[in-house]
Amino acid sequence: MQVKSVLAKFHNGVHGYSFSPNGIDVKKGDYVIVDTEKGKDIVKIIKDVEDIELDELKESLKNIVRKADEKDIREAKENYKKAESLLPKIKEMVKEQKLDMKVINVECNYDFTRLTINFTSDNRVDFRELVKQLAETFKTRIELRQIGPRDTVRLLGGYGECGLECCCHKGFGMNDHISIKMAKNQGLSLNPNSINGLCGKMLCCLAYENPYYSEVLKKMPKVNSLIDTPDGKGKVMYNDLLKQKVSVKFEDEYSSEVKEYDIDKIKFKLDKE
Repeated sequence: MQVKSVLAKFHNGVHGYSFSPNGIDVKKGDYVIVDTEKGKDIVKIIKDVEDIELDELKESLKNIVRKADEKDIREAKENYKKAESLLPKIKEMVKEQKLDMKVINVECNYDFTRLTINFTSDNRVDFRELVKQLAETFKTRIELRQIGPRDTVRLLGGYGECGLECCCHKGFGMNDHISIKMAKNQGLSLNPNSINGLCGKMLCCLAYENPYYSEVLKKMPKVNSLIDTPDGKGKVMYNDLLKQKVSVKFEDEYSSEVKEYDIDKIKFKLDKE
C-alpha cells in the first residue's frame, strides 16, 4: 500500500522530514504549517509530493495543516531574529545562577510559542529554576536541550582542514556510523589530529567517502605482495585508490626501481576476504 509524502525542512535544519500532504495541493518551494510532537511549526518543502510504500515508514506521518501565508512567513522571520537576539540575555541569566553549562544557540518555532535553548555541559545540570525564570521573562514555553560536540559544530558551523564547510553543518554524515577502519581504508594517518574534526570526533567525511574506498580496495593488491607486471614480478609498495594505480618496486643485485601501473595492467590474486 502506498501513501503520499512530501519532504520538508525546518528553519536552520539540515535534514528533510516527511509529512503527509493531507489532501493539500503543495509543491517544492512552498512554506506550510505542519503538526509536530511539540506543536505547530512552519517548514519549507524541498521535494515534490511522491508515493511511498507504507511499510517503509518508521512512524506515522504528521500532517500539513495548511499553506503558510505572507503573514505567517513574515511573523516567522521576525521571531527567529527575536530568538537569536535573546542569546546574550540568556547567557547572563545562566551566569547569575552559576550553572555549569554553555549556551550554544537559541531557537523558536514560527509563532514564538516555544523557545528552545541548546547547551553543552560535561555534567548533569539542574536547570529547573532557570526554566521558571526564563518562562516568566519571555512569556513562552521553554525547552532546554543538552547537546554533544558534534551537534554543537552542526549548529555553529566552521571549516575543516580541507578548507570546506564542515559536513555536519551541510547535513552530511550526522547519522552515519564512523570507525577507525574507514580511516585505514582511505590510507589516512590514525593520528587523532588528522582524522578528528572541530568537534573532536572522527570526521563525518570518512563515512561519506568510505563506500568508494571500500569498493576500490577490493580490486587492489595487498601492499608488500608480489604481483606480475609488464616488466616482470615486483613488490607492491603503494596503492593510489583515487587514481587506481599501483606503485611496484623491482630489485636486483645492482639496483632498485619503483614504477607505477594502472590496475588493469597488472596481474595478482584478489583477496577473498
